Amino acid sequence: MGWNSWDCYGTTVTEAEVLANARFLAEHLLPFGWDTVVVDIDWSDPTARSHGYNADAPLAMDTRGRLLPDPGRFPSAAGGRGFGPLAEQVRALGLRFGIHTMRGIPRRAVERATPVLGSDATAADVADPGNACEWNPDMVGLDHSHPGAQAYYDSTLELYAEWGVDFLKTDDMLWPYQAADIEAYARAIERTGRPIELSLSPGRDLSTTHAAHLREHATMWRISDDLWDRWEDVEANFARLARWAPFSGDGGWADADMLPLGRIGLRAERGEPRDDGLTHDERVSLLTLWMIARSPLMIGGDLPSSDPDTVALFRNADALAVHSDGRTQREVFREGPLVMWAADSPDGTAFAALFNLGDEPLSLAQDVARVGFAVRGGPEVRELWTGARVPRREVTVQSDAARGVAPGSAALDLELAPHGAVLLSGPAAAR
Repeated sequence: MGWNSWDCYGTTVTEAEVLANARFLAEHLLPFGWDTVVVDIDWSDPTARSHGYNADAPLAMDTRGRLLPDPGRFPSAAGGRGFGPLAEQVRALGLRFGIHTMRGIPRRAVERATPVLGSDATAADVADPGNACEWNPDMVGLDHSHPGAQAYYDSTLELYAEWGVDFLKTDDMLWPYQAADIEAYARAIERTGRPIELSLSPGRDLSTTHAAHLREHATMWRISDDLWDRWEDVEANFARLARWAPFSGDGGWADADMLPLGRIGLRAERGEPRDDGLTHDERVSLLTLWMIARSPLMIGGDLPSSDPDTVALFRNADALAVHSDGRTQREVFREGPLVMWAADSPDGTAFAALFNLGDEPLSLAQDVARVGFAVRGGPEVRELWTGARVPRREVTVQSDAARGVAPGSAALDLELAPHGAVLLSGPAAAR
C-alpha cells in the first residue's frame, strides 16, 4: 500500500514532488497502512517529458553502465549520491522508499562498452539487442548464457541496496514473459542481503500458467496493462482478478495496477491535468474490488492536490480491514450486471462485495447464506463505506418481495447504483 508517481507525473517527477507526496502520505494515510513511496520510470533522463519517451535520451549513468538519478530533477543525487539522500528523507517519515527499474541494460552502456562490475565483460559482451523492450527505447536485453549478465544485475542491485531502496517496480518482465530475467533479478536481490520487495510489470496477457514461478521469485506481479481512469479499464479487471485470486496470498500477490484516483495527468503519459474521470460510485467499485481481491494498493493521484472526498476513501479503516484481514478471496457469482465476491476473516467475520456492472440501478433482495453470512445471531451486517446497518429480514414465505430467498432464511435488501458497489461485513455462516 502506498503512492506511485506515474499517474500524475509520468516520466517527469521531481524530488520536491516526491517529498510533498511522501509528507502527505505520512501525515494523513500512514496510520491506515499506506507506507510506501515509489518513484516511477525515467528518473535518469534529464530530458524527460509528458506523453511519451525520448529516443536516445542522455541518461545519467556511472562508469559501470548503471543508471543514476538526474541531479537536475533530484538535486540530492548530485555528486554520485544517487537516491540515498532521498530514501533517507522518506524513511525518516516512517515510510518505505521504492523506485522503478527496467529489464536489461542501457543502450548507451552497450554503445560505450562500459565495464561490468564483478566481471571481465563489458556491456557490449552481455547485451542481447534482439530482446529489447518493445515500448521503451532506453534498454536492450541481457544474454543470460553469459555470466556477466548476472554480474550486471548484481551490480545494479548492490547500488540500490546502498541507496536504501525497499521496493522495486521492475518493468518489461511479463510481456512477453521473461523467465530468465525474473530469476536473475530475484537472485540479485537475494545477494544484496537487503529485504527488497519485487513488483513485476506490465502484466498484459499474463497467464496463470506462470503463477508458481511468479510466487517463487516476486512479491507481486501485474495482471493488466496500464489502468487509467475509465470505467472500461476497471470493468476489464473483474475477470482478471477472478482468475488470479486463488493464486494470491502470503508470499505473492496478483496486482491489478495502480489506483488512478484523485488529481492525475499533471505531466503524465496519458491525458491532461484533471481530477480522475470516474464517478464516485465507480471509485467505490474500483476500491472495493481491489480490496476484497487483495490486490496491492498504490495511489496514482497527486495527494496534496487531490479532492478531500477522494482522499477520505483511502482513510476508511473498516473497508481497509477487508484488504488486510480477508482470506480465501473469491468471486462467487456473476450473472448479467451483478457480480459478487466473498472473503473470510480469521476472527469469524465474513466479507461480501456486490457490484452492479450495468448502467441502470439494481434493487436486490439477497439471501444472507448466498453471501456467506449467518441467517440469524451474531453481530449485525454493515455496509463498510457508509457504516450503515443492513437489517436481516426473515423470510417465512417464498414471494416476489424476496425472490430467490428460501423460507427459513433471511434477506438483505440492497440498492446498487450504476457501476456501484456495496462492501458488507457480518457474522460468518457455520461451516
